[in-house]
Amino acid sequence: MSDSNARESLDEKHERNREQRIEAVKRWVAYIESEPPEVWGPQQNAVVDDQLEAAQHVGTSAQHRQHVEDVAADIAALRDDAAEEE
Repeated sequence: MSDSNARESLDEKHERNREQRIEAVKRWVAYIESEPPEVWGPQQNAVVDDQLEAAQHVGTSAQHRQHVEDVAADIAALRDDAAEEE
């Protein structure tokens, strides 16, 4: 397999993964639109809590954690600015 064939195969895999993620998001949206928050809220919280716990066990550096916190603060500020403009 040449490098170009390997690259095409990798690109195809990435596109399939992207399409699968989009379909999963669409299924989640359909689910939360069909169920009350009392049903899906605890499920979503459990997933997020598990992801946070897994991330805490990765052992990232203090510098990386600070970067993530800074990015989250920037996103929150942008969200707040957008909400104020509405």
